[in-house]
Amino acid sequence: MHLVLKFIADRQAATAIEYGLIAAIIGLALILGLGAFSDSLAGVFETIRNAIVNA
Repeated sequence: MHLVLKFIADRQAATAIEYGLIAAIIGLALILGLGAFSDSLAGVFETIRNAIVNA
């Protein structure tokens, strides 16, 4: 029982969980941003390809 109370009172574990959540949110934002950026970049290359082919 003493160990459980000590674990609940420990604030370092809460800090580690908060950092983990922040890292997960940043990772998700990077993945979503990269997905949107890659679609835009593919459109730019397609436009360039069409311009070269039709030239």
